[in-house]
Amino acid sequence: MTTQPRRPRNSPRAKVPPSPATTLAATAATTPAAEPAAEPTPSRSATRCPIVGIGASAGGLEALEQFLGSVPASSGLAYVVVQHLDPNYKGMIVELLQRATAIPVAQVADGTKVEPDHVYVIPPNRDLSILQGALYLLEPAAPRGLRLPIDFFFRALADDQQAGA
Repeated sequence: MTTQPRRPRNSPRAKVPPSPATTLAATAATTPAAEPAAEPTPSRSATRCPIVGIGASAGGLEALEQFLGSVPASSGLAYVVVQHLDPNYKGMIVELLQRATAIPVAQVADGTKVEPDHVYVIPPNRDLSILQGALYLLEPAAPRGLRLPIDFFFRALADDQQAGA
């Protein structure tokens, strides 16, 4: 049995943010359960498609338009766009990105199942997680100050996709 070395009493504790899976599980524990599905859910591997996570700052719209404009309409990939935006931002990113690509572009709604050949855009003032190929919107852990929705989603995507990430 190995033991962790003790930290000196006067050393500061680093505050580690909860993982996206932990945050999603905590949210699910406080949310009433939905009715069970009428038919069995297909296995995770049968419903998966490769997911491309895209992070951009508020000034990244032109780069996103150029990227999505060059993506083939039937690549078999899903694209999730997460931006660092002001919480009060009321932009038209979905409409602007839709003009650049033939792939359907939509703002994420809670519980959205990821489908191939679609682009999903995070709404402002939300964190985004993914579990078994479905996107979930979460209240930000820190309502003010430094928020990192891109980092949060990339960790969630890696947790969900495991070796496929």
